[in-house]
Amino acid sequence: MIHLIATLKIKPGSLEDIRAHAMPCIAATRLEPGCISYDLHQSLSEPDTLVFVERWKDRPALDAHFGMPHLVEWRDNGAPFILERRIEIIEDGMIEVR
Repeated sequence: MIHLIATLKIKPGSLEDIRAHAMPCIAATRLEPGCISYDLHQSLSEPDTLVFVERWKDRPALDAHFGMPHLVEWRDNGAPFILERRIEIIEDGMIEVR
């Protein structure tokens, strides 16, 4: 199993815009083969910090996700609201940071 944690720092006041663009991607991603879970969380202490927590069956499923049209659309439409992005992929006890 692979875990992916994507931490986003968003522009203040842009939460509703981000959610409007993210929710269709979240719904579509949950239907992808190999997706075990795909959830978006908001920090209690830093409201402009969002965290995607994902679990995938294997690397091919995650790699396929990266090319999905709904993810590409989310990246394009969400980009104007994102100040920073950190992606951590955890597999077999190793962490890959992007």
